[in-house]
Amino acid sequence: MAPFITVKDVAREAGVSTATVSRVLNNTGPVGPETRTRIEAAIEQLGYHPNVVAQELVRGRSSVVGVLTQHNSTPFYGDILSGITDGLQGTAYQPLFAHGFWSSEKEHAALKLLISRRVDALIVLAGEIPDLDLLGLSERIPLVVVARVVKGLEKRCLRADNVQGGHLATRHLLDLGHRRIVHITGHLHSPLQLDAHDRLQGYRKALQEAGVDPRPEWVVEGDFTEASGHRAIVSLLQQEVQFSAVFAANDQMAYGARLALQQHGLQVPEAVSLVGYDDLTMSGYTLPPLTTVRQPAVKMGKAAARLVLSVLNKTRATLPAFTNELIVRQSTSKRPF
Repeated sequence: MAPFITVKDVAREAGVSTATVSRVLNNTGPVGPETRTRIEAAIEQLGYHPNVVAQELVRGRSSVVGVLTQHNSTPFYGDILSGITDGLQGTAYQPLFAHGFWSSEKEHAALKLLISRRVDALIVLAGEIPDLDLLGLSERIPLVVVARVVKGLEKRCLRADNVQGGHLATRHLLDLGHRRIVHITGHLHSPLQLDAHDRLQGYRKALQEAGVDPRPEWVVEGDFTEASGHRAIVSLLQQEVQFSAVFAANDQMAYGARLALQQHGLQVPEAVSLVGYDDLTMSGYTLPPLTTVRQPAVKMGKAAARLVLSVLNKTRATLPAFTNELIVRQSTSKRPF
């Protein structure tokens, strides 16, 4: 096994002090050109590889961006994480992920862990941590927020217009002649769950514009999982609620809803039209392929990476506007009755 080469070995080979070698490695002080050349030649000759962790400690930075996500198995957040990774690729920074699982306590613990790793900045994806806590944290470390707006930190928050997205989905069903449109929402228990609240607002807005009175029984709360979409449809059918279309607040709940409809002999779209939200990769391959609202998750992740880099480099950044797009596939058709 080759011997472990140290700074002392380089200093001995170059005929200088270890402090001088450190100044060259860390670029922390002036070194004459001839001395620098000797040190660089010694490094190459000996095959010395600097201790990156030690270097970053000397420089006071880690070259790591901490990312607090909710759950990496959620496809939407997975796409955002892919965008963040792509956005940091080729730069001096690498992402370090921690998960909060939609729990304020676990999110605080995850942030504590990231900060203990001396991350240079943080990207926070949605979550339950109060605005005031995030605002206070932003005074200690550069912070960017995705899929949520923090009061007082609006210029560092990236989010698509979910009211517009909910309106798009519902308007599509209305244009097909549907009037009894069910909406399966995401979490509504927390005011911080803005995605669910905003998509519900867009749904109600579209119905009101069409002169349709939104009935309370048409709105069923889910939790963004396939199982909750399935439960919602089963509950509606058991209560004999009449409907010809379903707008689910994400694609995962739409998958569960479609299964429940099929199990009860209701074909999509012949009996019930179905719209999801997010345009996950799988949605183009379901039976039938799912009509959905495409939310630019990967672009949002890349934009978050660019924004955090601009904050770290103290350069000006413009917040991009994210546009949702209706993707029409075979899960919707004109009202059958």
